[in-house]
Amino acid sequence: MTEVEKFLTPEDEQEIVNTIVQAEKNTSGEIRVHIEGHTDLDHFDRAKEVFHFLKMDNTKEENGVLIYVAVNDKKFVIFGDSGINKVVPNNFWDATKDVIQDQFKKGNFKQGIIDGILQAGEALQKHFPWNHDTTNELSNEVSKA
Repeated sequence: MTEVEKFLTPEDEQEIVNTIVQAEKNTSGEIRVHIEGHTDLDHFDRAKEVFHFLKMDNTKEENGVLIYVAVNDKKFVIFGDSGINKVVPNNFWDATKDVIQDQFKKGNFKQGIIDGILQAGEALQKHFPWNHDTTNELSNEVSKA
């Protein structure tokens, strides 16, 4: 079993999917989680690459958010699309980063991701509220490499 497979149980993954559904109820923003073991790239650059690979840059309002985790590298990145970055301050993701990091330091990886998703959902709701035209544009499943 690889480190990626050990990182979250199937039950943990389902909880994360359920949390994404909950977080997206009040926003048109889209949240995804991607987990992999290692990358030779800069982690931000890899998150950007995964973001494009998952077609997260194809949302109508350019408001996708990727939580990227490199398990073996002990690194994570929160990557927001251009529509978000146009309307938020530079330190917008710091609060989300902090809640994830606090739980990761304690070894609570599932809870860190869940807390990050909920924090991101609240933040997105302020700038991209849900409306009657909102549809789920992206899968909520955890992506893995």
